[in-house]
Amino acid sequence: MPSLIASPAASAPLPRARSGLGAGVVEAGRPAPPPPETLHPDLWLGHQLGRQVDHAISSGFPALDAELPGGGWPRRVLSELLLPHSGVGEMRLLSRCLAQVQAAGRLVMLFDPPEELCAWALAQMGLDVSQLLIIDTRCTPVPGSDSLWALEQALKSGHVGAVLAWLPPRLRAERLRRLQLAAHAHDGPAFVIREMAAQQRPTPAPLRLALKPGGADVLHLRVLKRRGPPLESPIRLALPPVLPAAAQRRAAQAQVKSQQDWPASMLSQVLQTATFINLAS
Repeated sequence: MPSLIASPAASAPLPRARSGLGAGVVEAGRPAPPPPETLHPDLWLGHQLGRQVDHAISSGFPALDAELPGGGWPRRVLSELLLPHSGVGEMRLLSRCLAQVQAAGRLVMLFDPPEELCAWALAQMGLDVSQLLIIDTRCTPVPGSDSLWALEQALKSGHVGAVLAWLPPRLRAERLRRLQLAAHAHDGPAFVIREMAAQQRPTPAPLRLALKPGGADVLHLRVLKRRGPPLESPIRLALPPVLPAAAQRRAAQAQVKSQQDWPASMLSQVLQTATFINLAS
């Protein structure tokens, strides 16, 4: 007759399966696996800003750096800036970053700027104009075609410190993807400036910002795309004045001195023209 008394082994409770929710709990003498966002820079949680393998370059604006993944302008990717028109303050926004690149002894290349650049104003922004290489392809039979090829080769070369390019409007998505792939070999920031209407179309660039003037020496900046959570409110940046205080005083003194010898008719004509200048627009 079989025994009705169970053995101690048979009466022991069965082990229960562990739940995967107990992060940080040590099991069998082993620590819990690391969080997934620490495994690779391309992984991050939805509430976190993405990380950068290469050190980012500070924009020179703490409020903007705090909202950029890595704490500054990224390397080896495209940073897309959307403008309603040229001259909203884009050069003053980027001048501090470009000046840092030049201070490190590296070249800065500008592709197809829409207007003639003022060497004096660039120097006031801290840029070494003798170390700027400007590529102008607007005189080619097909405007913009050679600039994209030259821009792609410059990004692939690995010999350029920073790139700033004004892209032609209505650029095809495959051309932009080629530039983004070429930027992977570029150890530095790469900025592309496009029209504001491009925000209605997707972009392979990991960072997309929209710029809008907010008054004299003020720039409003919206983060449309970044490696991290969306940013609902725009960033307000106080840009450095186009003319520093000392230069403004010198310019005012020179103007007063030169006006002393002007005919009355010429003086009235200049003042009438100056009436239409609106620095807040």
